Amino acid sequence: MYSIKHSHSALEIENSSKTIFAKICLNDGASLQELKLFGQTLIKNLGPLEYKNTYASSILFPFANRIKDGTYTYNNETYKFPVNEVPNNNALHGLVFDKTFDVIDETTTENSASVKLLYKEDKKSEGFPFTYSIQLEYRITETTLDLNVEVKNTDSETFPFTLGWHPYFLSSNLSESLLSFESTKKMVFSERMITTETTNNPDPSEMLLKDKQLDDCWELDKTEVEFATPNYNLSINSSEENCFLQAYTPPLVNVIAIEPTTGVSDSFNNKIGLKTLAPNATYQLDWSLKLN
Repeated sequence: MYSIKHSHSALEIENSSKTIFAKICLNDGASLQELKLFGQTLIKNLGPLEYKNTYASSILFPFANRIKDGTYTYNNETYKFPVNEVPNNNALHGLVFDKTFDVIDETTTENSASVKLLYKEDKKSEGFPFTYSIQLEYRITETTLDLNVEVKNTDSETFPFTLGWHPYFLSSNLSESLLSFESTKKMVFSERMITTETTNNPDPSEMLLKDKQLDDCWELDKTEVEFATPNYNLSINSSEENCFLQAYTPPLVNVIAIEPTTGVSDSFNNKIGLKTLAPNATYQLDWSLKLN
């Protein structure tokens, strides 16, 4: 049987045999800070690195990655997000990574657990003068985690957006791990990590991570990404057909961020992957993890 425990602004999900564990921090954008499936630790706390610097497992909205100078033009009006990547003078990872989500539903059964979480933005900010709501549903079984994201435009105006997820995965030995995906196009970044162009992808479809220092982005030809470690093989899937993969190796041994996104760095300006959402309309996306 699965159980859900409320503890210090966090939810802890586990099964009776202790082979499953998940920790969701409600005050940190409802981010998934720990995950164990089938006895394998996939996501762990990144201490001593701080969440405010890692954005670990955060939901990235209304934009994934960066906006150059925090500035963009939409419908002939210029807006400016807060610059929170000060060294590069960029806005980074959207607006909801530090918001508090409310629990609106939870369900446990013999074989699974699920929680629904909601954040409503009723105040129009200077950089994004629109209102919206985001509902997350995490569903966990012995070998899977499904994350459903539902964004609703509660404003009277259409707004632009991209969406992403920033989980870091643990390997017992990253040098012996493989990242596999199909892509023919790769983003080219400036020194400030701003997309300047796309190029033919020079990387192999099966990438050995030994000696790799990554902060790279690819346009995916297929929505599945595979991460093979000495201890487990993981499939990462997106329901969005037009999607991208950002991979990043932090200054922490045997950890890699594998980030599915719907857009790229500076998408509000270069329009790569940029979507719009009409008043009262809803955009829904599923990301799934599966142990193979």
